[in-house]
Amino acid sequence: MTAPKPAVRPKRPYFASGPCAKPPDWSAAALSRAVVGRYHRSGPARARLREVAEKTRALLGIPASHRIAILPGSDTGAVEAALWNLLGPRGVDILAFDHFGHEWARDVTDQLRLADVRALTAPYGEVPDLSRVDFGRDVVFAWTGTTAGTCVPRDDWIAGDRQGLTICDATSAVFAIDLPWARLAAATFSWQKAMGGEAQHGFLVLGPRAAERLAGYTPAWPIPKLFRIAKDGRLDEPLFDGGVINTPSLLCVEDALLSLAWIEKQGGLKGMIARARANRALLDSWIETSDWAGHLPRNAAFRPPTPVAMRFSGPRTEAMTDADRRRLGAAIAALLEAEAVAFDIDAYRAAPPGLRVWTGGTVAAEDVAALPAWLDWAVAKVMSGL
Repeated sequence: MTAPKPAVRPKRPYFASGPCAKPPDWSAAALSRAVVGRYHRSGPARARLREVAEKTRALLGIPASHRIAILPGSDTGAVEAALWNLLGPRGVDILAFDHFGHEWARDVTDQLRLADVRALTAPYGEVPDLSRVDFGRDVVFAWTGTTAGTCVPRDDWIAGDRQGLTICDATSAVFAIDLPWARLAAATFSWQKAMGGEAQHGFLVLGPRAAERLAGYTPAWPIPKLFRIAKDGRLDEPLFDGGVINTPSLLCVEDALLSLAWIEKQGGLKGMIARARANRALLDSWIETSDWAGHLPRNAAFRPPTPVAMRFSGPRTEAMTDADRRRLGAAIAALLEAEAVAFDIDAYRAAPPGLRVWTGGTVAAEDVAALPAWLDWAVAKVMSGL
């Protein structure tokens, strides 16, 4: 007989890894200041676009030497813009340890057709041997592989005497990790992750060395308009001063400003990092004693503050096939969604079978604390029916 349902439910069951939970006090009514119905290049609209970039700069500690552009296509669009505009003059090392790392490697070889590309790969839950990275080349990597719940462990592997550019997909690291901006020639992220904003808008942060390359290098391939951040052999400066390539959603811009105002109230970056770490610790302590769940990254150094990726591990699930584990994960996720306890926690479709829980700063600790009892209840209920 299945045990009774736990008494305490998460008040906000939003544990998806993108788009992620909105700030706890979020309300659509607070979007009334949005500059809707206005031309996106009008004075008020452009002022809002500048404001969201500069507030983000201030909260993240992005140096004044780095330029910030708002691009279409969320983090994916920002990464592609960086790859299409910056790569070519040098060989490229790409770290591929989650789905998107493999996507960037595929784009560079199949679309840009660069000949000198090394893909340094690792299976889900692991990170490539960082000592193999050649910083005489350009280096492309994700700080946190969202689909694997895995991250690079530190920043001292990035050589101080590097000659190539470091291009970092930082979308699940921003507002969860204190990033070393001086070591990143280009970094990208979206509003939909730890900020708790909406999708479809991405930030591209360019350091001086990346801007210098754009000023002196024209790629051999045509660049689609939505990726075009340079014009006539020069950086498109207005794009880094509140300008945009195409029409943004000014409602989403206002929503991002709301998120940034909430983050400021939590103590800014330090407060958000503390919230994410505390949330992660709540799940980690439960996983360590679980008889059916384990960490996907076995090395604790590879576990980011968010998300928490779990594999099915332990005496209750060890005899299962991968197909059975895949069905188990889907069934647990569906059951907890039906109970309005946890939304969208099945593992990423290309990852090993398991569960994935977002623990970023917009998720309340009390909701994370309530989740393990429900996970145990759901496993028992699903497995009793297998």
